[in-house]
Amino acid sequence: MLTSVRIPYGFLRKKSFEICGCYYVVMSESKLNISELLNSKRPKAGKTKFIAIDGHGGAGKSTLANMLSKQFNAQLVPIDDFASWDNSDWWPQVIKNIFEPISGGATSLNYPRSSWWEDHHPEPVVNQPVTDVMILEGVSSSRTEFRKYLSLIIFVNTPKDLCMKRGIERDLSTGKSVEELTEMWTKWYQEEDGYIARDHPRDFADVVIDGTRPYNEQIVTAT
Repeated sequence: MLTSVRIPYGFLRKKSFEICGCYYVVMSESKLNISELLNSKRPKAGKTKFIAIDGHGGAGKSTLANMLSKQFNAQLVPIDDFASWDNSDWWPQVIKNIFEPISGGATSLNYPRSSWWEDHHPEPVVNQPVTDVMILEGVSSSRTEFRKYLSLIIFVNTPKDLCMKRGIERDLSTGKSVEELTEMWTKWYQEEDGYIARDHPRDFADVVIDGTRPYNEQIVTAT
């Protein structure tokens, strides 16, 4: 799969492209320099540039987020700190606890974290530093309600069957059976499909990354 990039006029670097509105859509097998692309964007949440990393559950978003966090010395905000299996109305808390404080000049963040399992009781986030670049990672991190705060949107494109396999293997550590997890993930994907149909996150992404290939084959990891 080729890496897809949506780049503003004046930032065109590759040879193969087509015009789509006021953006060029670039399809290329060469590596993308995320740092150069981010430098072309402006902060939209105070002085902070937010990178959203979206895609299906199990797509490989966390792996990419951790890699970019090291590259940009960026603090991570996982959507999983707000969402949960049985809470579909979590997103206003991201605006209240993350975007609005940073837009108002906050230099640190404090917020409770959601519980995903019966015996899952995570400690709240206390005094998390606000950095020049921050990464919002998770399913629906580029939802319509967040976009006015986001400087760069990345969509990790991974087949749903592979995502489910990864998710079930990861969650076996919770002690639940494969059958239980399959039922939970199937329900989760039904909700994801509703979000994707409503918000079209891939269409609004600046970059589409192939979640089946190593990321260091697709993007430049040095600033």
